[in-house]
Amino acid sequence: MTRHTLTWMALFTTAALLAPGLAAAADPAMEKDGMLVDHKGMTLYTYKDDEGHPGKSMCNDGCAKNWPPLMAAKNAKPMGDWTVIKRDDGSMMWAYYGKPLYTFVKDTKAGDKTGDGMGGKWNIAKPE
Repeated sequence: MTRHTLTWMALFTTAALLAPGLAAAADPAMEKDGMLVDHKGMTLYTYKDDEGHPGKSMCNDGCAKNWPPLMAAKNAKPMGDWTVIKRDDGSMMWAYYGKPLYTFVKDTKAGDKTGDGMGGKWNIAKPE
């Protein structure tokens, strides 16, 4: 084989190995055990007060300190069932089927679900 051929083979091999990781990193969250979790495995929640306010998060200020939004990069683009919502402070967050997604500060490790049913307004986000 020529040096040129080896260089191309190395490039294609590297691309093939990196591609699956890049695709997974692009997803805002994933499904695990019938619920949505972030990339750290932390449970994601929906907030009933967001219902009736399409494209808007009603959890701001103190609420967002206890229920941190699933943040999106400024340049994030909607993909499939995932949309990007601009928050009151100008930051961006992810929504699934139009429902903004949040974590809960009292969930300390992956798989915790202590926020489910909290105040009658918070529920575990589930894949549709």
